Amino acid sequence: MILDTTLYDKNHKKTLENFVGKPYRLLESLKRGGVGSKRMIIKQLSPNLSYIINIISDLNYANIELRKKGILIRINKGLKNFTWAIPFYQLVFYKTDFTSIHAQGRFIQFENSKTFKENKNFFENLLAEKIKFDKQYILPQL
Repeated sequence: MILDTTLYDKNHKKTLENFVGKPYRLLESLKRGGVGSKRMIIKQLSPNLSYIINIISDLNYANIELRKKGILIRINKGLKNFTWAIPFYQLVFYKTDFTSIHAQGRFIQFENSKTFKENKNFFENLLAEKIKFDKQYILPQL
């Protein structure tokens, strides 16, 4: 689900909380070492997200916020902000020459630049949360 979050809207807040959970409180955030990434350079977006990309500027940025049941990817387009909410059960990571996140028939690819490397600990925490979520639904083996 993608929302235009440029202007504050109570309905958006409730929708996001229902979809990916409430944000972590300050103490929980400090214990985890932070729940937000630094901004990263977007290499490519899927065609159905192309309306979010800056046409004028050659660099597009996004950051990720960890929530209790998923993540929020915040993408800036000039003066507009878009938020892509992804629950953990839809989240898929790929790590090759770049890192990409896939969900809901869309994807976003991040460059392996200095800004991405600064987020290594954040991605390790995010992957640990995803694994912890997936372990709830492991089926017994026969």
